Amino acid sequence: MDPSRIVDAFPAPEYRGNQAAALDRIRDAFDSGKDVVLVRAPTGSGKSLLARAIAGCARPGSQASATEAIGAYYTTPQVSQLDDVAADSLLSDLAIVRGKSNYKCILPGETDTPVNGAPCVREREFNCEVKHRCPYFSDREIAANQSIAAMTLAYFMQTAGSDVFGTRDVVVIDEAHGLGEWAEMYASIELSPDTVPVFDERPPPAIDDLDTAADYAAGLARTCDRRLTDLRSQAELDPDEAQERDRLTELQSDLSWFREEYRDPESPTTWVLDQPDGEGTRVTIKPLNPERYLTHTVWDRGNKFALLSATILNKEAFCASVGLDPDRVALVSLDHTFPVENRPLFDVTQGKMTYGHRETTTPMVAETLLALMGRHPKEKGLVHCHSYAIQNELADHLDSLGVDRRVRSHDSEDRDGQLAAWKRSDDPEVFLSVKMEEALDLEGDLCRWQLLCKAPYPNTRDSRVARRLEDGAWAWYYRTALRTVIQACGRIIRAPDDHGATYLADSSLLDLFERARSDMPGWFQEQVDRMGHPTLPDPDPDAALSGLGVNGSSGGSGRSGSSGSRRSRRNSRSGSNPVADVWDTE
Repeated sequence: MDPSRIVDAFPAPEYRGNQAAALDRIRDAFDSGKDVVLVRAPTGSGKSLLARAIAGCARPGSQASATEAIGAYYTTPQVSQLDDVAADSLLSDLAIVRGKSNYKCILPGETDTPVNGAPCVREREFNCEVKHRCPYFSDREIAANQSIAAMTLAYFMQTAGSDVFGTRDVVVIDEAHGLGEWAEMYASIELSPDTVPVFDERPPPAIDDLDTAADYAAGLARTCDRRLTDLRSQAELDPDEAQERDRLTELQSDLSWFREEYRDPESPTTWVLDQPDGEGTRVTIKPLNPERYLTHTVWDRGNKFALLSATILNKEAFCASVGLDPDRVALVSLDHTFPVENRPLFDVTQGKMTYGHRETTTPMVAETLLALMGRHPKEKGLVHCHSYAIQNELADHLDSLGVDRRVRSHDSEDRDGQLAAWKRSDDPEVFLSVKMEEALDLEGDLCRWQLLCKAPYPNTRDSRVARRLEDGAWAWYYRTALRTVIQACGRIIRAPDDHGATYLADSSLLDLFERARSDMPGWFQEQVDRMGHPTLPDPDPDAALSGLGVNGSSGGSGRSGSSGSRRSRRNSRSGSNPVADVWDTE
């Protein structure tokens, strides 16, 4: 890596905000001999452009020996962030590759088949005559040979050890604040009828300790092996059998890793398990701080690393969560360049929104939301509900107040579609959302105000959270919630001349700010210190609906759409959410 190239590698024709100073400080951090640079950059810093500049410092092939790593990886946990990169003309030289399920086979009769279920996957020794034109293998080939390969963090981790995507000189991870939690999620092993094809042949006993879990994993691995031998003996598989084979192969690897890590007295990984319904039911085996998993899937994949986020709040704590030596790591913290008066916080708290208080507090939050709709009659609003249960309750209250025509919501299945429809709508709809605190760009009139309904503390019913709190990790608990709040506040102010108000409904948020103040970036402390109480109009359904069209309709996207979402959501399961085992989504 040559950090001196960072300025020339910056892809934009001019700088904005503190980008020039950021490049200088990142260059100096690498020049000082650090292997990892954490870049704490608030919303609007242009992190993707900074990431491209850092990746451009990687050793080119023309300057490398046959054994030296060249080129760079750009990776992010968020699919939407990768979509933004793909749409940015300034980042057109990043070669993007996605997982096989995102591509369709181009063979006749298979054009509706994703590549992970195509004949090349189903048939032994299948020779695809159009493989060179296959959209997946084409993108993979291009990414493997371009100087900067871009992919999601999930795909990046899954390709560890592959011949195609080996070690590169530089690895850049965008939105890296949750790297430890994402690694824990990816490394978790869920054993259920939905995830284990041979579950009925070998259902789990009552598992109340890790020794029993390891013994069950060994027996389950033998059952998987017998079924795999049968499948691999067949010359051709149907799509379901091909998926079964791939799942069994992945499961065998997961079970082997768990058993080896658990039995190894030198392993730093701590395991916890959940089996809430007892014998014969789903078991989830989860690692805490899986350092070895990250070593293999991330840290062995590059020579130098840059990790970017607005919310890497504490360097030492972050390093501990991902298995890094703090002495190898530098933190570059950038100031916010957006005027603080454009990103105000307002205290409209009505009480606690914890489970025991919610029945009393939620109706008052709904009344407050009605008043906010009257204060912003012609502007779109976003409500961070935190859970589907709160979303349902708020939707029902707003329905009874007669303003459901201005309300849109979603369930776990139509999340992306409802979000896209809300963003397209010209009406001032209020969107009741769940888990949209991150990776959402609502610049300008897409959204001018938002309400945080609940302090987003980790779910204490999750065994990983419970274990950490048993060990006294309260600072982690508060820091994790603060990180989510700061991420949420950045959804609606995306440029220096943008503006948007964030309202706080849960009094526990005020307590959180006190407990986690030492971990706040200075620019967010300034927002908190300026927080005041707004003068709200009386809750009035007519005022709340005054910004809609003459007939009070939202173009077909209001009452019928949101009511339908509520009906289907009550039947949804939290397991459909990829982070439901970390965050309470019910």
